Amino acid sequence: MGNQYVEMGLSAPVNATWEVTYACNLSCIHCLSDSGRKRTGELNTEQALRVIDQLAAEKVFQFNIGGGEPFMRPDFLDLMDHAHDKGIVTCISTNGTLIDEAIARRLDHPLVYIQVSLDGASEKANDAIRGRGSFGKVMNALGHLRNRSIEVSINCVLTRHSFPELDKLVELAASYGAKLRVSRFRPSGRGKQSWSQLNVQREQMADFSQWLARHLAVSTGDSFFSVTTEERRSLGLNMCGACKMTCCLSPQGDIYPCAFLQEPEFCAGKLPEEDFGTIWNTSPVFESFRQLEIKSCESCQRFDMCHGGCPAIAYHTQRKLGVADPGCLANCVSIKSVLKEAV
Repeated sequence: MGNQYVEMGLSAPVNATWEVTYACNLSCIHCLSDSGRKRTGELNTEQALRVIDQLAAEKVFQFNIGGGEPFMRPDFLDLMDHAHDKGIVTCISTNGTLIDEAIARRLDHPLVYIQVSLDGASEKANDAIRGRGSFGKVMNALGHLRNRSIEVSINCVLTRHSFPELDKLVELAASYGAKLRVSRFRPSGRGKQSWSQLNVQREQMADFSQWLARHLAVSTGDSFFSVTTEERRSLGLNMCGACKMTCCLSPQGDIYPCAFLQEPEFCAGKLPEEDFGTIWNTSPVFESFRQLEIKSCESCQRFDMCHGGCPAIAYHTQRKLGVADPGCLANCVSIKSVLKEAV
């Protein structure tokens, strides 16, 4: 019965974000989960295998795997193999620094997609965000992955520093046979401290909206529905998919609406002790998200293109839900000509 419509959503998520560890060998200043060291209570191998079995039984189609750095888990490749045996696609987000030829060979599987993080097209631009020496290691990883039959994306978080790098990143990705994916910066984890320093200015966000309209091959997932233009509106979701199509599993087994709302008040349950299907279908937290309405946005001429934007950014910037995404293009009122083109 998985993935069939129920009254307020799907009876199981299409995909689930799984942060498999907090351990990471980098200390990126915008890290969504404040990763660095492995923390007490992370799922062990046996527990992680049970989680995979639970989500497979619910017909979850894909794991969006992140961390921390997934390859810091000694058992990660074995967990990945188990997910593949269950028919689950794995989209692995990695900083790339640990991928050598042997790991690239192991990743060469039809159910594997790789997203390698990069925040600039040069050592100077990237390493200011992700740490000294990281750019060169990512280039080595991309070289190893280029020699395999793996679909690879370079993932860049949009900040005021990476925005000027986008054209060069498109070229760099193409040179490695990869696509470019741009993710939205959200003030969670260490991003709470770096938000004022890194968040794009409104003029940059408006310009980025038009840049996306000119670069239809660049993917964003559902990160930027709040700045979608008519040219891109058919390429992805036009609303937040949290608790409707997706959810997040923390390294310790806690279930949240999304990776950017891993706050105690949004914890819906815990795996593998509890049943995932029961959490998904009956959790009061998930039910509240499915009924969430952004009343202040309903009269906006852009409402059918974003439905109020990203609840996580609204929560972290205003400490409440049910309010408009402050990064929505409609809020860039000083850029009237851009707004006129976008609606």
